[in-house]
Formats: sequence, structure tokens, C-alpha cells
Amino acid sequence: MPNYNKVILAGNLTRDPELRYTPSGVAIARITLAINRSWRTETGEMKEEVTFVDVDAFRKQAEAISQYLKKGRPMLVEGRLKLDQWEDKQTGQKRSRLGVVLENFQFLDSASRSSEDHGGTGNAARPRPAAQVPPSQSQAPSTPEADHDTPPQDEDDVPF
Repeated sequence: MPNYNKVILAGNLTRDPELRYTPSGVAIARITLAINRSWRTETGEMKEEVTFVDVDAFRKQAEAISQYLKKGRPMLVEGRLKLDQWEDKQTGQKRSRLGVVLENFQFLDSASRSSEDHGGTGNAARPRPAAQVPPSQSQAPSTPEADHDTPPQDEDDVPF
């Protein structure tokens, strides 16, 4: 049976990126995206729901996200779903969290935000062209040896 695990999300950061380093020096940024959905009910009433998704980025992508993105900024994320499971140290209960491991991303408003900050009328929803993101941050690695999108092997040492 074939398997396929790909997620594409666009949303706004709920807080500033949280950048940490493993003992071996691998950068890890944890962000949370708020993704809004609006619809009209059968009675014509507008409804809205927000889904919060945790995203983990690694290495140079983590450092770039931490450097350039702040709370409220929109971004596009491509990645894969990952289920984390652990036992709560205080209660002893088994816990789990479904999150996204970032493989690629784009800034969605960086060019227009600077004009908005200076009184301009930029389009905040206009995506930034991928060519403006440095290749090490926007392109998937071409060889397994250069696979910077996979978590480090010492995941138990991640300080989150």
C-alpha cells in the first residue's frame, strides 16, 4: 500500500518563534500557526473556527524563521505530519501530539509589510516569490547526506 504524508498550510504565527539548540548544536524552531476558516451556515449566519498547528523547523530553516518572523506574521508551510508520544512525568498518563515537521516554507508578506509600516498600501496576502528566499531555506535537499529537513537523531535531547 502506498504512503504519502504531505501537509501544506498557510496561517499566522501565534507567538514569536522559539529557537533552541540540541547539545550537538542543531537549531530547532518551534512555531504555532493559527489557520482561520470562515463559512456561512444554512441560516445565513457567518461562522469562524481557528485551528492551531504546532510546527517544528530544523537547522538553517529554523534559524531563518527565528530571525525574520514574529508573532502575527503570515507564512506558508510545507511539511509532514508527525505523531509525538510520551508519558507525562507528573501524572504518569500517556500523552500525544500531532504536529508538522517543516520541509519548506515561504514568507507571505515581507515585501508588502515594509510598505505598510511606512504608510503604503501593500497587499499583505501576496506571496513572496520563492526566488527571494535563499536556496538553503526554500529548496529541499537533493541528496540524503544533505537532508536538512529531518530531525536530528538525538531527538530525546531536544530542549522543549
